[in-house]
Amino acid sequence: MGKYKKIAVIYGSDSSEWEVSCRSGEFIASRIDGTEYDVYEIFARFGKWQLVAMKKRDAMRVPFPEGSRPEVDKSDFSVKVYGEKINFDYAYIVQHGTPGENGLMQGYLEMLGIPFSSCGAFVSAIAFDKFACKSYLRDVDFVKCSPDIFVRSGMDLDEVVQKAASTLKFPVFVKPTDAGSSFGITKVMRPEDLKEAISFAFSEGPTVIVEQGINGREFTCAAYADAEGVKALPIIEIVTNNDYFDYDAKYNGNSQEICPAPVEESFSTHVQEVTKRIYSHLGCKGVVRMDYINGEDGLYFLEVNTIPGMTSASLVPKMLRTAGIDITDFLSGIIENTEIIDNS
Repeated sequence: MGKYKKIAVIYGSDSSEWEVSCRSGEFIASRIDGTEYDVYEIFARFGKWQLVAMKKRDAMRVPFPEGSRPEVDKSDFSVKVYGEKINFDYAYIVQHGTPGENGLMQGYLEMLGIPFSSCGAFVSAIAFDKFACKSYLRDVDFVKCSPDIFVRSGMDLDEVVQKAASTLKFPVFVKPTDAGSSFGITKVMRPEDLKEAISFAFSEGPTVIVEQGINGREFTCAAYADAEGVKALPIIEIVTNNDYFDYDAKYNGNSQEICPAPVEESFSTHVQEVTKRIYSHLGCKGVVRMDYINGEDGLYFLEVNTIPGMTSASLVPKMLRTAGIDITDFLSGIIENTEIIDNS
């Protein structure tokens, strides 16, 4: 028997990624070892947390129909089911976007002293913001960061356009700093199209990054920690049929995700080592995925995914299959090697 008994898998979110989050959460819940843990699925969106289904050890999954789902008591992270009060002793967070990826959920659990699967609150907040995360890595000597401009809602966009035109090489990518799944992203070929792209990005949040595009091959790699230390999974090359790896390419089959990536072993090892170094440099926890572009002058960091997609078709499960790692065993390892840590 492991350290924990009652695992709450939290999915859904307040962001545009909530449906993807549900698919990831349902997959995770179905793969957690049902002989070791009671698994409770919690749908959490806009402050309403409800028990969607539960599966006790060696038993069938019991779903709760919409309209009669038990409410989670946030004062102690518990729920009443058929008159029995259940206190969760571990949380597996699968919320893409806020509040599960920006540190809010982690802060709540840290205050209650409940262990969880992801990076701590401080690290999650830094990693979730693309500009803040790049600022933490800008001066390291093991990976490059593309030039960029930070934009906050209310700034003079004419000045932003002028600065971008004089300091960045086009095309550029305009991205919300705190959104995932390529929501709100635009590839901009000319300075005169920047304003519209920035306004579109503001639909996802109040801060935006204008980032110089890098020509090269796109790769991704995940790292995790177990009792033996930080480890990296096989790298994937992403080849998109679209102009870039946008939402359509990610979720509608318009890309190839080649695992293992068709590269020299030395390059694959290099990407894995960089991924482990970023993981340690930021103070990550759980399984975390890093995205890169390999440009003419070296490897460029794109972003960190502290709550990576975890459907059967997602990138991390593909890496696990390539590595010959059983996902149920992998999830048990994440759960059993989690400790509450303060990364501040």
